[in-house]
Amino acid sequence: MYKIIIDSCGELTEELKADGHYQNVALEMEVGGCRIVDDETFDQLDFLDKVKKSPTGPKSSCPSPEAYMQAFEGEAGHIYVVTLSKELSGSFNSAGLAKKLYEEEHGADGKQIHIFNSCSASIGETLIGMKVQECEEAGMSFAETVRAVELYISSQRTFFVLETLETLRKNGRLSNLKAFVANALNIKPVMGSTPDGQICQLGQARGMQKALKKMVEEVVASVTDSESRVLAISHCNCPSRAGLVKAEIEKTARFKRIVIVGTAGISSMYANDGGIIVAV
Repeated sequence: MYKIIIDSCGELTEELKADGHYQNVALEMEVGGCRIVDDETFDQLDFLDKVKKSPTGPKSSCPSPEAYMQAFEGEAGHIYVVTLSKELSGSFNSAGLAKKLYEEEHGADGKQIHIFNSCSASIGETLIGMKVQECEEAGMSFAETVRAVELYISSQRTFFVLETLETLRKNGRLSNLKAFVANALNIKPVMGSTPDGQICQLGQARGMQKALKKMVEEVVASVTDSESRVLAISHCNCPSRAGLVKAEIEKTARFKRIVIVGTAGISSMYANDGGIIVAV
């Protein structure tokens, strides 16, 4: 038996929630003096309203090692953990400490545990979890699955376009970008992940529609084997926009499958209202 643990920045579709192999471990957020757990109680619209009204940016905290250790419990002998990029969060380090403590406490109880640094976020993490399941269901050993998924992570890219960069700016995620990105009138930067999981600017366009089209161009150009890959789109309170992005992608490339899901708490915090994230 196997279990796939994804920190709550990775959104699970309803299908994955019902699958039985997946489990989220919650991060927490704080905005306007309110503490919010990124679990099934998360209210996106209420949270976005709090962010809009708060003079300071929201903050997040990663899951504790104890939370990860609790997730390790159960009958599964193969435990795979997928975390936010370690360049963006302490979730990877927390999960690593949990693995060490669990193994010290339980000894050789037959469990094999591996922590994947997604070098991504949001549905990038989800796709990694799905790749783990694909390998397990194909009958691969634990070691073979780890090798295959690490190779997949090295080939994965994440892209996003946001209505506003204010949250990223307030939380110091844009320290390597030029000041004009946040200030230029109606200029929407097209952002992406670097191979080591940091944030970079890939391009820019005037207005959201042109920026989304530019992002689609970047997505398609990044993939050479699209028909064998699953692509995922995550949106913050804008399902129609996600649908338009899907349609635009399908005009120029054929993918094995395209998944659309709404952002959970942590992704909503950074994407903000109207943000679109694509991973492939």
